[in-house]
Amino acid sequence: MAKVAILSQCITHNDAVSNDAKGMQRALTALGHEVRLFAHHTTVCEPRVRHALEILTFLSDDSCLLIYHHTVGWEAIVPLLNQIPCRKVMRYHNVTPSHFYEGIHNATAEACALGRRQMEELAQARWDLYFADSEYNARELLAAGAPTASTVVVPPFHQIDYLDTVLADPEVLSRCSDGKANLLFVGRLVPNKRHEALIDAFAVYHGHYNPNSRLILVGRADPSFMTYTLRVQKKVQHLGLQEAVMFTGEASDQALKAYYLVADAFLTASEHEGFCVPLVEAMALRVPVVACGFSAVPETLGDAGIVWEQPDSYLLAASVARLVCDESVREALVERGWRRYREHFDIRQIEKAFLRALTASPVISSRLAA
Repeated sequence: MAKVAILSQCITHNDAVSNDAKGMQRALTALGHEVRLFAHHTTVCEPRVRHALEILTFLSDDSCLLIYHHTVGWEAIVPLLNQIPCRKVMRYHNVTPSHFYEGIHNATAEACALGRRQMEELAQARWDLYFADSEYNARELLAAGAPTASTVVVPPFHQIDYLDTVLADPEVLSRCSDGKANLLFVGRLVPNKRHEALIDAFAVYHGHYNPNSRLILVGRADPSFMTYTLRVQKKVQHLGLQEAVMFTGEASDQALKAYYLVADAFLTASEHEGFCVPLVEAMALRVPVVACGFSAVPETLGDAGIVWEQPDSYLLAASVARLVCDESVREALVERGWRRYREHFDIRQIEKAFLRALTASPVISSRLAA
């Protein structure tokens, strides 16, 4: 059996990239391979994550395999990768364009710009395989110079099966099951998520359609982006929606499950997503979706939601109103979402696609079969 290293800049809890890395580890470990996780930074105790520099002693020769998850600029990564003598796979989750962070947190903007340059460098390095988690990401890899024959789309592993088994937080269920229509968004408080556009749309819905409504914003507010967080909070205050908009911060798995269960609709105006796992969570937990069709969102959602090309507050609000009031429309989208989840994003389907892509590469297949 082969030695396989899975490397990411950061592996943490409740993070889409980390869940993907851990899912790959589980799938390959189940086949008998020796699979270890490596990162520059981690906050998890289980599974064990080793420091990135330890990878050099683990991957000792050409018989080993490296899967590197690229998400953001990392000064040390290219020199480190160049020292590793084994077969290599790049997993591309996309890098947020730097302009979203300029003037908000310039260090993050610089890291994103570096990440884009490194993506192009790695795409041209002619690695053995390039995994994109969406067609949107694959197009970026190909445009940067990745070989077409070695670029494959495989959706990311996720933790929806686990979330399905979690008991929903009874306090959240009680607090949010008060007769109000609950509109939900899940995602960090960062500029590319466009919380301000969400709040504008909610203001129209709340003011013109249903004053007995609430917007639930689930996601961590990073201290580095406090300028953005304050801007979003000021918009809520300016519109007089303090009692109608709930900022939950980072939610436990139990609380997240509860927020999905009480949601009447999932609403997103995010401008940049390499895939958008919360859309899949909404589909799996039978929450209908209204979205703006930026980046990978239309591809991930398919026909399982109402998608508008631009973040028009009135169109988004009217769409939400239709979902909340028209049971037939709501049920049709819920069923489409559930079917799309089962056919494309069920964890067993993702595992099959992942292993099929690995074994389709003769060079990598020979290593995994050794």
